[in-house]
Amino acid sequence: MPKSLGQEILFTILMVFVMVYAMVCYNIALAMGGLSNSVFLLAFHELPIMMPIAFMLDFVIVGPIAKKITFSKFNLGETNPVFIILSISICSVWLMCPLMSLAATILFKGGFQKEMISIWLQTTAFNYPMAAFWQLLVAGPVVRAVFGLIFKSK
Repeated sequence: MPKSLGQEILFTILMVFVMVYAMVCYNIALAMGGLSNSVFLLAFHELPIMMPIAFMLDFVIVGPIAKKITFSKFNLGETNPVFIILSISICSVWLMCPLMSLAATILFKGGFQKEMISIWLQTTAFNYPMAAFWQLLVAGPVVRAVFGLIFKSK
């Protein structure tokens, strides 16, 4: 886990990149009716827009709330660190998914219109399973491994 503000910022940037890129690819593939090689390039067009939004939401709102929820349920010194990691990850997905789906709905799916709520709810429902899967089984472990390599304790 990050031990300083600088480490927290770097960890958040890494996690946001891995999560946002994957979720943008997923949503583009859904919109195109399937995955193709072009999806991976198209995702880079949305990344500069969605990454700062995700970073601010995670760093300022979601991250602190996820940690507050986690540490209200678990004692850091007495709980297996895996449960702490899983709880923070699950809380982050639980909170970030509807917020980022709302941002995507406003920015890329017609914005403020009469069907906005329906589009946002559908987008959120489609995104939850992928976001949870990706966070728990890919992004989380990969980012923590990379972060651990960068900040190896002696």
